[in-house]
Amino acid sequence: MMKRFSSLLLVASIALLYGCNSQPNASAPSGTAPAASPAANADTKNLKDVRVQLSFLMQSLDAPLIVAINKGYFAEEGLNVSFERGFGNSDTISKLGTGKFDLAFSDMYNALDFNEKNPNDKIMAVAVTQSRAPFAILSLKDKNINSPKDLNGKNLGAPAGDGPRKLFPVFAKATGVDAGSVNWTTMEPKLRETFLLQGKVDAISGFSTSALPSLLKGGKKMEDINVFYYTDNGMDFYGNAILTRADFAEKNPDTVKAFVKAYMRGLQDVIKDPGAGLDAVMAADQSKLMDREAEKVRLKIALERMFITPEAEIIGLGAIDSTRLEKTIQQTVEGFGLKSAPKVADIYTDKFLPAKEVRQIPAQGDRKPLS
Repeated sequence: MMKRFSSLLLVASIALLYGCNSQPNASAPSGTAPAASPAANADTKNLKDVRVQLSFLMQSLDAPLIVAINKGYFAEEGLNVSFERGFGNSDTISKLGTGKFDLAFSDMYNALDFNEKNPNDKIMAVAVTQSRAPFAILSLKDKNINSPKDLNGKNLGAPAGDGPRKLFPVFAKATGVDAGSVNWTTMEPKLRETFLLQGKVDAISGFSTSALPSLLKGGKKMEDINVFYYTDNGMDFYGNAILTRADFAEKNPDTVKAFVKAYMRGLQDVIKDPGAGLDAVMAADQSKLMDREAEKVRLKIALERMFITPEAEIIGLGAIDSTRLEKTIQQTVEGFGLKSAPKVADIYTDKFLPAKEVRQIPAQGDRKPLS
């Protein structure tokens, strides 16, 4: 169900919750990050509706969006943002391409695949939200896979459409693995970590932000798990980005700029106070099924590997290094079997980013630890 957020109601509910010094309510429709929003007096009837789809179920990785909604950042920019859960990056991109949503969170590399098949519904990235991708191969240490080369002759598991699985031949080439010697077991996404825990596969490919929380919840400790990140092994891919259809951006440039600006403020707030961001997501969970410890692990990975990176410290949040993106596009062409190599400008534009000085990563001294 689409979640509609009204700035007036949100600010009132936030004030009530914090005035009573209460704990976040997991069934609340929004997060409870403390804020006094200038949007409190906004006339919501004059706000432009913007429909957004997540890449998957709402997670702690979505804290910047939730915080930006709660604090009225979107309303200040004239937007009334609503969102729905996603069902994986590829599905999110497909739905964005049909026009069901105005913007979405997914990756540029699956978007390249979509664009080649749907040239009339071209999708563009307007800001990169994750400076590094969480693509990884994960194994339990009792399998004695202590380096990528130890994957030779092993049985790996992943869903058929898994992005890291598609890119594994490129990963194998970069790490000296004989991709032909590896056997693959296919399963439903929800069974991936179970197969590894039960010993049905020797290793799995996937996103560390999804696999690690599940493995830890399954009784393992971090010291029991080997993680081989693609970004540490010659495949310096970007993670998810804010995507939109090229024709939507052309017709609604101010809307796209406003969304990116407000989101970046939310991202900066999460970097400053990740605990408050995590609380906001937990409070926004209407299912009451989210596990705070699992979400804490997920957000910790994002902060340490995906949001705060040396590159992002230099060029600011949302931006990309053209040489790096060009290289990963070439690797995507090889891994996904695309017919041609798109240019950087075919998938990413920086014209909707706010000025660099207002999207800098907060200074170390301004960042609270995740609690």
